[in-house]
Amino acid sequence: MVAVMKSLSLIVPVFNEQEVIGVSFERMDAVMKQMGYPYEIIYINDGSRDNTMKELRAIAKNNPQVKVRSFSRNFGHQLAVTAGMDIAKGDALIIIDADLQDPPEVIPELVKAWEDGADIAYGKRQKRQGETFLKKFTAFCYYRLLRSMSAYPIPLDTGDFRLIDRKVADTFLRMREHNRFLRGMSAWMGYNAVPVEYVRHERYAGKTKYTLKKMLRLAMDGITGFSDKPLTLATGVGVASLMLSGMGLIALIVLCCCSVAFPAWLWAVDGLLFMQSLTFIFLGMQGVYMNRMYDELKGRPLYIIGEDINTEA
Repeated sequence: MVAVMKSLSLIVPVFNEQEVIGVSFERMDAVMKQMGYPYEIIYINDGSRDNTMKELRAIAKNNPQVKVRSFSRNFGHQLAVTAGMDIAKGDALIIIDADLQDPPEVIPELVKAWEDGADIAYGKRQKRQGETFLKKFTAFCYYRLLRSMSAYPIPLDTGDFRLIDRKVADTFLRMREHNRFLRGMSAWMGYNAVPVEYVRHERYAGKTKYTLKKMLRLAMDGITGFSDKPLTLATGVGVASLMLSGMGLIALIVLCCCSVAFPAWLWAVDGLLFMQSLTFIFLGMQGVYMNRMYDELKGRPLYIIGEDINTEA
């Protein structure tokens, strides 16, 4: 019986990356060739408004191993990666961004970890080059906040740069929620995950496409998708507020008994404002969860395809 050689799929989500796409493809393709596995490179154009799609058409025309799926509009990074998984044929899928911050030359190390038995090999950042102190600080705080709140162990200082085995990808494809946070979903699965340390490089060209708004949205998806602590926090704060109000009532009674004059209405106004602010905070938390439920109940497709190149129907 002849053994069938395993293959690799490289998934590359892109959004307005015309400055880097050519160089990015050359480096990625060279790395994939040197490993000796049959491979495909899958680009997901996430509604780019520059010449990214034009560049991808030219690359796909001259390279049959390249597949391109283009969205009708921008649906977001996490759904772009999902679309790549939907058409990937490899026994292992590698997720990497096109901006070259995650160097393609690390891919053989991910593959080696997979060959040694890892179901997931994820890139763990030792150092982040070319990023501002504010970006590094907020990332540091976010990863630790997420880890502390999540019910599942999400590794620190990691992004979506990773390799996943075919069985992991098939599990992903059975999970069709709209508000996706792939790192949290990987942790929830419980497969054997191995870190591969590397230095994250400065962006090769162009500007980051992860605006503050998108980063906050991803952070919220990570917390509300894999933690119920924001909901249970309300109970804890409610108990603490009840204890404080009880101590305040005792203090007022003591002052009255000691005939100490004080403007009682100030306490009333302050107490009302405090309790009202808590009410708004917790209503907002409930609204986040209700919005997620609403998104899932609508039953819309995760994304809409505008164009496919070199992909099977």
